[in-house]
Amino acid sequence: TMPSIFSYQSAEVDWCESNFVRSAVIAEYYNTDGTSLFSFLLLTPLNFLVLEEPPRTCGRMELCHLKVSLLLAGLFSMYFHMTLSYVGQLLDELSILWTLAVAYSFWYPQCYFPKCIKTRRHFFWLTGITTVISTLMSFVKPTLNAYALNCIAFHLLYLTWRELKKCNDKRVHRMAAVMVMWWVLAITSWISDRWLCWLWQAINFPYFHSFWHVLIAMSLLYCCPLVIYFNVTYEMPSFKPKLQYWPSDSWPVVVPYVTLEEPHKQC
Repeated sequence: TMPSIFSYQSAEVDWCESNFVRSAVIAEYYNTDGTSLFSFLLLTPLNFLVLEEPPRTCGRMELCHLKVSLLLAGLFSMYFHMTLSYVGQLLDELSILWTLAVAYSFWYPQCYFPKCIKTRRHFFWLTGITTVISTLMSFVKPTLNAYALNCIAFHLLYLTWRELKKCNDKRVHRMAAVMVMWWVLAITSWISDRWLCWLWQAINFPYFHSFWHVLIAMSLLYCCPLVIYFNVTYEMPSFKPKLQYWPSDSWPVVVPYVTLEEPHKQC
């Protein structure tokens, strides 16, 4: 009998953490409770303390859409690691794909549009069609989905590098460096869990995928304000964006955000 797609351990992917060790109903305890809960359900709201006054400025609705997408990604990640079900795996991966689609749709700079795309509306359609095709393709070989999603990060890093070449603000460069540092640590943890599981199980420390959850969330904590900063530069040139840290620059752990200054009109 074919197992149900909702059945426990029906997924094509299983991570290094041993299953059902600390709970009879949670397959991967640390990947489910400690890390997904912390990284997405607690850190994600902080990602959206990124835009200060004036409140009439752009980005509120876009931030709301992305916030919902990231929260769903966190919930689906918890469900997947709790059950290791086929449905959980696809929901986990597709929620990330859809979150990326939302981010690209709203914030991809128009100067990088393909030559055949003239307006943001046309780009929405292109992104939507690409997302639908990618969603359907994800059912073909689900084991490759995570690798494909991680490869998108290289395009985002390339765009960041292009933008930094045009920016002289040292604070922006520093935030980008911190973002990349967290991402490097995150992807190293992900690859280690995937390819060196035999080593971590031999020393009884198979928790690197849980580290991935926390580290990638920390990278997003710096990525979101950076994206907003560049978006304001393109879409609202009358405002001067500035990166700030809450509660203070001197604190070892901070929440970055963007302030907007409207220049005084010359009479």
